Amino acid sequence: MGNSYKAIKSKHYIQNLIEEGEHEHQDFKFQISDARKIARSISAFANNDGGHLLIGVKDNGNIVGIESDEEIYMIEQAANTYCRPPQSVDFSIYKIEGMNVLKVDIKPALKRPVKAQDDDHKWQTYFRVADENILAHPLHAKLLQQGCEKNGVQFIYGDKEKQIINYAMQNGSVTVDQCMKLAHISQQAAEQSLIALCSIGALTIKYVGNQFMLVPPQE
Repeated sequence: MGNSYKAIKSKHYIQNLIEEGEHEHQDFKFQISDARKIARSISAFANNDGGHLLIGVKDNGNIVGIESDEEIYMIEQAANTYCRPPQSVDFSIYKIEGMNVLKVDIKPALKRPVKAQDDDHKWQTYFRVADENILAHPLHAKLLQQGCEKNGVQFIYGDKEKQIINYAMQNGSVTVDQCMKLAHISQQAAEQSLIALCSIGALTIKYVGNQFMLVPPQE
């Protein structure tokens, strides 16, 4: 490795992380060969509650290490060039049995959504769900942009909002299409109502696989 980062001897720390497996806040990477693809991981973590990558670790948890500073360069390129807005990431290198494992920490983004390029070079919003980076639903991207998941807003709680909440309570979830049919409103009006209901915590986002839905808060 180069001289920019000092290797930390902390075998047990990394092994404990690896034993957790891949999850909402942790992803293993054997190596970095495509800056655009790694930008999607950065986007997904930044749009959620942050997380970290362990580079030089296979999906099965076997440590193979990294051999050069190329991974650091490509991750910096991914964060600065292939993420919009650019993201700041932190690096730590851990030396285990003669091999270097690179830990990349990604903080929750202050400005969301963070977008990255898909295979067609289109800028898309990604989100971390369990151990996967998924393409966020367009409504979720709007929620991230407006900060409605955390910041409250004032709005009129009318009949259509009551219908939506009652439907979600009775059926366990609600989608944009169901709101449109239920309240006889346009897609734009349905999205505005759902965003408002999310802003006050009456609904929360849930992904089952790649399916996006809005559900009542879990008691």
